[in-house]
Formats: sequence, C-alpha cells, structure tokens
Amino acid sequence: MLTLKNIKKSYTTGEFIQVALDGVSLNFRENEFVAILGPSGSGKTTCLNVIGGLDKYDSGDLIINGKSTKEFSDSEWDSYRNNSIGFIFQSYNLIGHLDIVSNVEMGMTLSGISAKVKREKALEALGRVGLKDHVHKKPNQLSGGQMQRVAIARALANDPDIILADEPTGALDTKTSVQIMELIKEISKDKLVIMVTHNPELAQDYADRIVEFRDGNIVSDSNPLNVESKKEEYSLKKTSMSFFTALKLSAMNIKTKKGRTFLTALASSIGIIGIAVILSLSNGFDAKIAEMQEDALAEYPITISKQTQEISKEAMESRREEMKEKATGTSEYVDSDEVYLHDPSENTLIHTNNISEEYVDYIKGIDPELVDTIGYTRIASMNLLRKFDDKIEPIAFSSSDKSNSSQSSQMGAGLASYPSSTKDDSISFIEKNYDLLEGEYPKSKTDLVLIVDSKNRVDVNAMKNLGIDTTDLNSIKFKDLVGMEFKLISNNDYYEKTQFNTFMPSSDYEKMYNSDNSVTLTLSGVVRIKEEAGISLIGEGIAYSDDLTELVIERAKDSDVVQAQKDADYNVMSREAVDEETKKNLIAYFGGDETPYAIMLYPKSFENKDQVISYLDDYNENKSSDDKIVYTDLSKVLSDMTGGIMDGITIVLVAFAATSLVVSLIMVGIITYISVLERTKEIGVLRALGARKKDITRVFNAETFIIGTGSGVLGISIAWILTIPINSILYKMTELESVAKLNPVHAISLLIISVTLTMLGGWIPSKMAARKNPVEALRSE
Repeated sequence: MLTLKNIKKSYTTGEFIQVALDGVSLNFRENEFVAILGPSGSGKTTCLNVIGGLDKYDSGDLIINGKSTKEFSDSEWDSYRNNSIGFIFQSYNLIGHLDIVSNVEMGMTLSGISAKVKREKALEALGRVGLKDHVHKKPNQLSGGQMQRVAIARALANDPDIILADEPTGALDTKTSVQIMELIKEISKDKLVIMVTHNPELAQDYADRIVEFRDGNIVSDSNPLNVESKKEEYSLKKTSMSFFTALKLSAMNIKTKKGRTFLTALASSIGIIGIAVILSLSNGFDAKIAEMQEDALAEYPITISKQTQEISKEAMESRREEMKEKATGTSEYVDSDEVYLHDPSENTLIHTNNISEEYVDYIKGIDPELVDTIGYTRIASMNLLRKFDDKIEPIAFSSSDKSNSSQSSQMGAGLASYPSSTKDDSISFIEKNYDLLEGEYPKSKTDLVLIVDSKNRVDVNAMKNLGIDTTDLNSIKFKDLVGMEFKLISNNDYYEKTQFNTFMPSSDYEKMYNSDNSVTLTLSGVVRIKEEAGISLIGEGIAYSDDLTELVIERAKDSDVVQAQKDADYNVMSREAVDEETKKNLIAYFGGDETPYAIMLYPKSFENKDQVISYLDDYNENKSSDDKIVYTDLSKVLSDMTGGIMDGITIVLVAFAATSLVVSLIMVGIITYISVLERTKEIGVLRALGARKKDITRVFNAETFIIGTGSGVLGISIAWILTIPINSILYKMTELESVAKLNPVHAISLLIISVTLTMLGGWIPSKMAARKNPVEALRSE
C-alpha cells in the first residue's frame, strides 16, 4: 500500500549540506508492524516525517495505494495526513487547554465529521485504550502512560491507513512501555504501523519487520517486500477547520490566560472608551441643538418677505469655517503690518420678492400635514382709541416690535400679530403654544391677548401706551387688565379731508369712538409661553390675530383716503412727491392692499421643513432670478453653523482618541506574536493532524477576534457606565439633562472597528504561524 522509491532528502545550513536520506526505497504491506532502527542522525526520523507528509522529499517518489505524491499540492498533503496518517509522538503532543476527548476529536473535526459521530468515535477510541473513565480530564491531569494512550486514541480515531510512532515509549518507564507496545502490536493487526525506536529489544519483541538505517541509507531489512502495490484508486477528502472550531480552540487557550487577556482587552478598549464617550457627548449636544432648532422653527420660521438679503454660499462657508477654527483653536492669524480691505456687501444681495395673489394661493396650497401654521404680515395701520377715565385718546405704541419688525412703521412696539389658527382647527395657535394665566383664550377676531415673558414681565412702555400710570407701580394685577376695551376706527371716520385735498387724522375722538362704524376690541386674557414650547413665538405685549388685520383691510380698501392715494402721485397727507414703490407702501399702510408684506411658515417638524423648502423651490423652477421668490431660513443658517462647529470639535477629539487605537493595534500584534510562540507546538500538532495553513491562520484570527470583541464590548460598556456620572456633572454645571447618550449604531460601529483593528494587528503574527515548519514546530518546547 505504501512505497518509497529512491527518496532523497537533505538540509542546508549556510554552506553545509546534511544528507538525511540518500536514495531510500521501501515497500510496505497493508498490515504489518515495522520498526526502524538506527543511531541518531541516521535518517530514521526524517524517513518517518517524509512518510507522514510533515517533511517533503527532494527527489524520488512516495506512492500511496498506487498514487504518486510527486505533484501533491499543500492542501493534498494536508488531506493525506488527515485521511491516511495517525501520529504517535514520544512527547505525546497533546493540546493542553483541551480535554482529552477534544484532543482525540481534533483530527475528525478537520475531516468535517458531525459532532455526534465525532464524539462516538472519540469515546470508542478512548475505550479501546482503556481511558473511558477519564474523558473529562485535561492532559496535565494524566500520567505519562495515560497521555500516550490518549495520543494513540487520537491517532486511531479518524481510522487512518498508517500509524507512525516516533519513540512512543521513550518517555515511559519499563512497565508502561510494555503496555503501550502491546497496544500498538494489537493495532498493527489491521493497520500498517511504522515505529522509530532506539531500543532494539522492543523491536525484536514486538515488530514483524525491522529496517535498520545508517547515514541515510537502509543497511538491513528483516522482511522486505519486493512487489509494489497495484491498487490504483486513492481519493483524499479535503480538510477544513470552521471558524467556530477555531473560536473554540482559541477560547479554550484564552481561558488559561484570563488575567493577561483581560488586561489586553482593557488596554485595547481605552481608545474605544474615549471615542464612545466623545460620540455620546456629541450625540447629546446634537440632540440639544436639534431641540433648539425645533424651537427656532417657531421663533425663526421660514420667512418670505418683500425684501430679503441673500448671503452667498462662499460667504456662508467662510463664516462657518471661521467659527469651526475658533471652536477648535485652529484659527490662523496673518503676520503683516498692512490693513487689507474688503467689501462685505459684495457677498450680499438685496432681492425684492413679488408676492402676488398667485403666490399667496400657491402658499395656501401647501400640504397641511407639513406646516402647523401659516402667518401673514400686512402693514395696514390700525386706528385705535381707548377711553381713559372718560377721556378718549388714540393708542400710540412706541419703540420697535420684536416679533414683526415690518409693523413697526405703522404701530410700533407692544402690538403684534399671530397666525389666526393652526392646521389643526380644534386648537388655536395661542392655545397650542401659550398657557392662560388670566381671563380666556381669544374666541373671535376682535379678542386681544397680553403676552408676558417667563417671569411675567412686559415692557413698561406698553403699559403706559395703554393709558396706565406706572409711576408708582412695580406690577399690575392680571384682573385689572383683562376686559380692557379699545375701539377700532374706520378710515372714513379717522381721516378728514382738508381744503387742500389732503387727509389728516380727525381730532373729534368722541365722535369716532361712538361711531356705528367703530369695532370694539377686548383684551380677553393674559398668556405666557408654554415651557415645552421653548422660545417665545411672539414678542411681549398686546397681540391680535391675522383675521383682525384682514377685517381692517376689508373695511379700509374702499375708503376715501385709500382711493385718493391710489389716484395721487404724492403723499395725500403731506403732499410730498412719491415714487411708485412708496406709493404702494402708503396704499398698504392705509389698508388698501391685502397682499402680505411677509409670509411665515411654521413646519410641524424639522423633517417636514425640508419638504416645505422643496415645495418653495418648486415654485422657482425655470424662473428668472428676478421672478424667483427668495425665502429666509434662519434656523438652517443657525443649525449649519452650530452643527459645523460640533462636527469640527467631534472630529478633532475623535482623532486624538483614535491614536490610542493605533497603539492597541500594535499591542494586539505583540500579544498575538507571543501567543504564536507559546502555541508553536500546538501549531505542529494541528499540521500533523491535517490542518491547512489557512486553518492555522484562522485559529489566531479567531483569538484576535475574541480579544477584539471583548475589547469592544468592554469599552462600550465602560463608556456607557461613564455617561451616568458625566450626565450628573453636566447637569450640575449646565442644568442640561441626559446630554451624554451612546447611539446604538455608534456602539455597533465601534465594536466592528475594535474587532477589525485587533484582527489587523494579529494578521502578521497569524501569517507567521501558518508558515511555521510543522517538524520544527513539533520539536519546540
């Protein structure tokens, strides 16, 4: 069944060439016990290694069941060792971190035998060598003779054709040696057993055939076979170690070095901890910024006004970069004694929007699911009177309006409009966003509300303008304000025509106040922004609905002063000449133009805002630059800047933390290299059992995979725990709750990064392990 034909093998050390086998030819029978004798250096062990496929011959041929091995590939030699050869070593070569059943199963594992069958065969083999009662022990719990029995059981378990024994009794006492030899003799009844020994007495007592070597040649053969086997069929089953098996082997090995592995994983996790904490804080601050952005949607809606200032993308990007540099401390300062001139206006453009009725209708056609509210600002003035202690005087608000600056020209501060309703008609805009402190929410267009800030404050001038003497007052009871009434006067009652064909406000306040055309406005309640609503939507002071503005325009558009202003080329109050644009503004001021001066859209969410923007952009498609409607999305400007700053800070901090990952990669490489050195003999055993080079690589890749996974899980867990004290500290410092939040996606990503980097770190040592010569590996200690 086995034939050696003129086998030659030599080893080169520098310029010295050592001939181990010098043209050895031998034929072996299927069933016989062959003992190979000879002094040290005679070539007997080299011959055994060549037969076992551990060492490759230089020339000649090794024929197994009629099949030449001259053209065998590495994988075929691996399969040959696994299928046809069973090794029994002098030093047993058991894998110390596996129990004896797992040791016996290893060859079958590489053959791909199922777990159930593998276990049955392993137990049967252990029973055959008398160790059935010791199956759960580790090799270090057995005597020398018992360990050799395990080695024999391992050699037999995969039912090979040939058993190769290298000094199987060399490390045993006489009594145990006899027991082992009896066992091997029994095995030779149905298998070819080739044993290398220095003991001629053992060979004489047990072997069927003795072959003596000297200086790489056969000097005697007690029972030669001169006829080669004629069998031509010989197939090899491919060996393969699954990654799960590699994981199991590595896990068993790691168990024996728990302390070192934990410290390695802990050290490797430092970079993961740093990055995870940074990302947690970044996530939290991003979330807080997002909350602020949502508030900004209300405070700074998407605004379309008649005139808007556009800032170029280049200018915005330049500003964003400046903010990033300041935040990250990377600003560059010019070293120069010159002043450089630039014109900021070059990066801005004043654009006039033509807000036509067509465009207003387009805005009204927006999907109601996208916007919560649409507000319209019109500049029609309100002619207001109030009775103070039987004295009637006009309302004259001063300073600027915080929420609707466009109205400052017509009525000043302390008077602001709000959207008439939300898209959800079941609740008004004021009800949705403001808490009622006194009185009632507005029920009709003639109801007004007083808005106070979070500390119940309001501008003192707004109270003075209402006719309240604030000289000795620090506060006013809500109930003293609720129910206050005003009279809205029509244009025809408010303006009188003079003999010069101009119009002037009438001074007959009582007549106007008591006119049937006047409309009573009532302060129905006092409200304050809801805590969850965030930033106040409207400035503090008296507020009224857009519906009231529409009522004013409806009553004023056909008034005498409006008609006169439409027909005149001058200001009908001062007779000053005016251009077309000023004339339009005067008509609007008198209430003769219902076209909004500005439109505010309040998206329901930040996500919906993008769809609203898309809807507005669709209108501008294929229009000239003059005909386009330009909008202002201040919340986007703010979010881009703040988001850019956070991104810049995060990138810099992550980059610093990532340096520790590089250190971890190097450290894992060193640890894996040490593991390769420690497990060199195990590498040799696995190769002897038929493991491929890629299987050896897989074993050490599995070890780095376990370390990487452990490191990642440990780092993420520690980082998650650290968010608890970090959040506590931040809350005490800033009153921001739950800032540090570890995103599960980031956690999984960091775990993958940890595994990837550790496997990269162990890649070179793993390849080194795979390239180890199995013969040299078996000789290592």
